[in-house]
Amino acid sequence: MKKLGIFAAAAAMGLTFAQSALAEDVTLKAVKERGFLQCGVSTGLPGFSNPDEKGNWTGMDVDVCRAVAAATLGDASKVKYTPLTAKERFTALQSGEIDVLSRNTTWTQTRDTSLGLNFAGVNYYDGQGFMVSKSLGVKSALELDGAAVCIQAGTTTELNLADYFRENNMKYQPVVFDTSDQTVKGFEAGRCDILTSDASQLYALRIKLANPDSAVVLPEIISKEPLGPVVRQGDDQWFNIVKWSMNALINAEELGLTSANIDEKKMGDNPGVMRFVGIDGPKGKGMDLADDWAYQIVKQVGNYGEVFDRNVGAGSALNIERGVNALWSKGGFMYAPPMR
Repeated sequence: MKKLGIFAAAAAMGLTFAQSALAEDVTLKAVKERGFLQCGVSTGLPGFSNPDEKGNWTGMDVDVCRAVAAATLGDASKVKYTPLTAKERFTALQSGEIDVLSRNTTWTQTRDTSLGLNFAGVNYYDGQGFMVSKSLGVKSALELDGAAVCIQAGTTTELNLADYFRENNMKYQPVVFDTSDQTVKGFEAGRCDILTSDASQLYALRIKLANPDSAVVLPEIISKEPLGPVVRQGDDQWFNIVKWSMNALINAEELGLTSANIDEKKMGDNPGVMRFVGIDGPKGKGMDLADDWAYQIVKQVGNYGEVFDRNVGAGSALNIERGVNALWSKGGFMYAPPMR
């Protein structure tokens, strides 16, 4: 009986390892066979994931999808976007409807440990704030006792809002919507006194108002909101690919590599650049990618600084300062492990 028990245990372990090995290359193989990446995004949020009138998606989250497509397929345009509400997003990823979720999603303990999902990094450090109509004359969130609050369902902002008002002994009336578009329309229609969301979203939603100057974002930031792409647990190879696509964007900025100069830089003798473009070092071997996977990301998408500037920074309508989203060497939080 003891030998049978050992055999059964060994067989079970073998099955587990076999299942694990099987799971490891499922997503990359599916993406390559399909010929495109299926990426879950928002239903429309300027600066992060937003379609134009022709259905072309742009934004910081969209550029993460494009970076993964460039790394895996050699073509950043090989992405199909699935618009998802906050309530729909995790189910879509868990069920395999999408390969990666890149949708202004906050990394929290519950989401990381209880949903069968892994966060692959942070592409934007955010925090929750409040937007109010100027006509109210409010200067601080501490003046909001008794306010009606427009909020999107299925987000961390609902929980943060409850905590903030409880801690400050204030009351509020939630007015809940399914999408950010519905939320801002509710605010504009006067169904609430204030709209709360991540600060970056408030600036993005503010420009959707018929008269953006009629509203102001209050100075208080009441939470930490590290936003980043998410994948399913159980596929470590895919997890590594998405994680290192993010790291490549950040390392490229640190190395001074841009979409405009990477061809010239790779002809030089900088050892860090040689490793980055796949001439030397680990190349793409550990992830079953082409050796120039990181080069393709920068050539087609740009580095993290380029992504930030054109979508939410100085080159965009949002004009948000880099702040904590600057590189670590310039006083920010953006730091990626070395590529060697």
